[in-house]
Amino acid sequence: MKRTFLTIAFFFCFSNLFSQEIIGSWAGELSVSGTKLPLVFNIKQNGVELITTMDSPMQGAKDLPTDNTSFVDNKLSIDAKKFGISYKGKFENETINGTFSQGGASMPLILSRKKEGESALKRPQTPQPPFNYKIEEVTFTNPIDKNTLAGTLTTPADKKTFPIVVLISGSGQQNRDSEIFGHKSFWVIADDFAKKGIGVLRVDDRGTGGSNGISRDVTTQNFAGDTNAAVEFLAQKGFTNIGLIGHSEGGIIAPMVASQNPKVKFIIAMAGPGVPTDELLLLQTNAIGKASGASEEELKSDAETNRKLYALVKNYSRTNLKEEVKKMIVESMQQLSKGQLPDAAAIEQTAEKESTQAVIPWFVYFIKINPDAYWSKLKIPVLAINGTKDLQVISKENLAGIKASLEKAKNKKFEIVEFPNLNHLFQEAKTGTIEEYGQLEQTIAPQVLDKMSSWILNR
Repeated sequence: MKRTFLTIAFFFCFSNLFSQEIIGSWAGELSVSGTKLPLVFNIKQNGVELITTMDSPMQGAKDLPTDNTSFVDNKLSIDAKKFGISYKGKFENETINGTFSQGGASMPLILSRKKEGESALKRPQTPQPPFNYKIEEVTFTNPIDKNTLAGTLTTPADKKTFPIVVLISGSGQQNRDSEIFGHKSFWVIADDFAKKGIGVLRVDDRGTGGSNGISRDVTTQNFAGDTNAAVEFLAQKGFTNIGLIGHSEGGIIAPMVASQNPKVKFIIAMAGPGVPTDELLLLQTNAIGKASGASEEELKSDAETNRKLYALVKNYSRTNLKEEVKKMIVESMQQLSKGQLPDAAAIEQTAEKESTQAVIPWFVYFIKINPDAYWSKLKIPVLAINGTKDLQVISKENLAGIKASLEKAKNKKFEIVEFPNLNHLFQEAKTGTIEEYGQLEQTIAPQVLDKMSSWILNR
């Protein structure tokens, strides 16, 4: 809001007094089709103006910008034109009673002040102090890529010797807690293990928290280098009984590292790949499509398109992969029925977006991975676990693949466990869909924590 100098001078004195009441984070829940959707408005002072960002924790959205914020006569008004959102409410007795509007629909939304560090989502398993174990903030370097990695080392307070594990996250940039939808699964694992006598090193992925080294060119191989650096860091600190626990993509990084580094003494794969990754993605797309209500015809069409795409990327040896992928996507879309066929501009836009993603170095490397190349080399103890409701890494085929590879290696020290009704995050689930992850209060099923810790301690 533009004002003259004198107006600013007087306004600043009084606005500071009154706006202090509203500065901070305010959380509430929208009721949408029977589902509670938490929202957070973060209000800050910037000179004489108020600036607000929005969080939608269940949707994984954070720091969404807004356009205008005003607080006059105890009335708060926030507009986010980009999202078609507005909120108007009255501040009274440390709550804001108001109305949230978007896309022509309006609904009541009561906001309460959110304490620093408090989650807007109910996550009862998130560890709370006091802690009866040692916590150490650490940094170390990947000597190959020269990037710095930061993490937290938790160790039992009453033991001198104990097993210790490095936790490896799945695809995408995640912090050391592997936080998604307010769930901090790696923090829950670390807390549980430390109380039972197992050390844990959990590390920020590149480009998150205190870790650097992210770029467009990094691949799963680079992430494996980070994990290997974590193993060497622990070895230099004097630990000898070092294991790896990898979730999803981390479940293939673990055997990649262990097959080359003898300092790794055991592995737990949580929803780790056991079949070639192009097959894994076809299974994943089919399962998610079915859960979303896609018809058999749609599933078949998607599978054919994806199979061609993966084969093209996997086997390409010339120099213009993006253009060939784009051409293939355009041709596939043009074969859609008349009722489904987008206009030419939409086809071009979709093909450009999809082809750009398909040629990212991470994807090109990932689609060529055959987990058997690593699992079949391991003779160390392995525990492979998954849940029957996992729609991302289908348990039946992937656990069978890991089992077959370990048998090929003549490994006598492995165990395969399939948990009924657990999803990709190892939550007790009804549908297994990604949308359900944030709706569940449970971060990780207790039986999974007990199985992993007892397996490590009983080795």
